[in-house]
Amino acid sequence: MSHARVHEIDLLRFVAALAVVFYHYAFRGAVAGNLSAMSYPALAPLAQYGFLGVHLFFMISGFVILMTASRGGIADFAISRAVRLYPALWVCCTLTFMATLAIGAPRFSASTGQYFANLTLLGGFFNVRPMDGVYWSLFVELRFYALTLATLALGRIHRSQRLLLVWLLASTMLQAMPGSKLAYLLIADYSAFFIGGAACYLIWVDGASRGRLTLLAGAWLLALAQAHREAAALGVRFAMTFAPLAIGTAVTAFFAVLLAIALRRTGWFGRQRWLLAGALTYPLYLLHQNVGYMLFNRYAPVVEQHLLFWGVIVLALTAAYAVHRLIERPLAAQLRRLLTRLADATRQRATVAADRERNCP
Repeated sequence: MSHARVHEIDLLRFVAALAVVFYHYAFRGAVAGNLSAMSYPALAPLAQYGFLGVHLFFMISGFVILMTASRGGIADFAISRAVRLYPALWVCCTLTFMATLAIGAPRFSASTGQYFANLTLLGGFFNVRPMDGVYWSLFVELRFYALTLATLALGRIHRSQRLLLVWLLASTMLQAMPGSKLAYLLIADYSAFFIGGAACYLIWVDGASRGRLTLLAGAWLLALAQAHREAAALGVRFAMTFAPLAIGTAVTAFFAVLLAIALRRTGWFGRQRWLLAGALTYPLYLLHQNVGYMLFNRYAPVVEQHLLFWGVIVLALTAAYAVHRLIERPLAAQLRRLLTRLADATRQRATVAADRERNCP
């Protein structure tokens, strides 16, 4: 049962991606960043809270990554993450690079070195400017993967509830040291969302217990604090205010929905297959921001506002589908086969070496 697909997660991913799209197109680009020449004031007051879509992604990641890690060892986990992250990234990064060279000036620019560094997904750790602003969250995800790999290496993945509690307590204490190296390592700005999602996975697998519900409640309280802190920082950065009640309501809704999924209480939504929505999410997230801004900048002077705004959204969705269907899916299958063969060959060599070591006189 723990290996079943949770269809509601696919829909939730898509909702999170759309929240981020509207945040960028209706608020971040023109209102709060001078990145886009076109504003969309009708949606801006609501769209400004779309940044929380990334927090929902982190919570979903906590659920899904613990599920993935529980299914196999280090190699299986590493292969699954590489196959999930890289094919769409390579395609979308290339498309963004080409669009930047073609129509990005004067607001956007890119270099060949920057492009190749972004293809590795490691540029963020070496202060290489991301090809698209949304890539920052991928670097956060990579730190979470590193923590998961360390847990797998220590053979502790099946004791994850205790480790999540330790992570939660450490993150709570680290709120007083936001710039420390340990806070960076433990993702103390967003850890509660990963922990909350992971706690929901444990409930989904083993049921609700006092310990798991307490862990989830603690993660919710810390998530509220983390989200309010980020909203306050954004308020200073953009010289505006974010309503605390709206932030708290959104974060509470995330936890309530994930808990309903974990308890298998989603009714009709849980019985539907949302595979296409889930498949579109990642390429849509990677491709929409800078390319959308560049299209707005290019065509805002000559295209009617509503037509351009909604037309770019439709174009982003269409491009995401094309990327997934024509390139990402076949490329991911080939990459999985290649990495699996390499992993099998490595295991075989290790087994032969171990046998020789045992047989040495």
